[in-house]
Amino acid sequence: MKNSLIVILAAFLCCCNPGKKEKQETETFAPNIEIKVETIPKIDLQQANRLAQLPLNCINVEYPNKLSQTLGGDSDLKSPQTLHPAFYGCYDWHSAVHGHWSLVSLLKQFPNLENRNAIEQRLLKNISKENIEVEVAYFLGEHNKTFERTYGWAWLLKLFEELHTWDTPIARTLETNLQPLANLIVDKYIEFLPKLNYPLRVGTHTNTAFGLSFAYDYAETLNNEPLKNAIMERAKFFFLKDENCPMGWEPSGSDFLSPCLEEAALMKRLLPKEEFKLWLIEFLPQLKNKSFILETGKVSDRTDGQLVHLDGVNFSRAWNLIKIAEGLPEYYHLKNMAYAHINYSLPSIFEDSYEGGHWLGSFAIYALNTTSK
Repeated sequence: MKNSLIVILAAFLCCCNPGKKEKQETETFAPNIEIKVETIPKIDLQQANRLAQLPLNCINVEYPNKLSQTLGGDSDLKSPQTLHPAFYGCYDWHSAVHGHWSLVSLLKQFPNLENRNAIEQRLLKNISKENIEVEVAYFLGEHNKTFERTYGWAWLLKLFEELHTWDTPIARTLETNLQPLANLIVDKYIEFLPKLNYPLRVGTHTNTAFGLSFAYDYAETLNNEPLKNAIMERAKFFFLKDENCPMGWEPSGSDFLSPCLEEAALMKRLLPKEEFKLWLIEFLPQLKNKSFILETGKVSDRTDGQLVHLDGVNFSRAWNLIKIAEGLPEYYHLKNMAYAHINYSLPSIFEDSYEGGHWLGSFAIYALNTTSK
């Protein structure tokens, strides 16, 4: 009789705790599989010269082009270079922006980069005072006030931040020229964020956490307290109570960002260390387990402009995993996972078609930059 009561009680407890059972079944662990120690990917001068060719091959290539423009009338029908004299290449505006960021990043790291003088002259020609005035006017137009919100906004601020931290005369000229557009983007963030009632938890351009992360980096570097405060207030409102992010649902078929990891990396920027550790345990508890597996995104066709996004998700996952692990020894195993993601996709981008080549170099450079920190 006593044994029967124990069996009944055990069954009752099991049935009354379905959430725990479901969580155990959906997490992906491999306790009996030896995890490969990955080579740490780094940029050297030879690789930097190859990476520089990707933006150089597109920042002044006008077509094909995806304008994402709202037309107010026939008079708005103009060529990409007329509408965006600074950032008309690389298929779309945001890719042109982070193509310029790529070149600045590489020039900063490698003073002996091939064709350095020619690259600097192209930067000066594109990011001229006159060209930026036209870009500003476009954002102020009646029908395109939300243009590139917030993905392109974020990369524009990242470009400005890179220039601000580059100690050369050419950087001061470019920074001065770009300042009016950066100021406008900051104003747009501060105006927009209080109106955003719900975050966008997607794996593509409009992901809220990604846009806030890059904007926060800019605000910290430039000591812009109003922008920092706006981001801090809204990010905590959106994300502070989040739990059990469904990593098993990622990636979607054309993701280049990880909704869960973008959010975690943003909160790493914003929260004190001990508070972040407690938050992360609730949000992504599996990350602390050294046997947790996060498979790389697999690309089936790199000539397909949507499917090749998955190379991007590998790079962005990597930089977020490294950010999450920063200063937290109990999460250092995530760095090896990040290296695996970079090593999977990096060899492919150099032989890529234009569908990937016009933007993936920037993602690769940003991910590689984080591996040396």
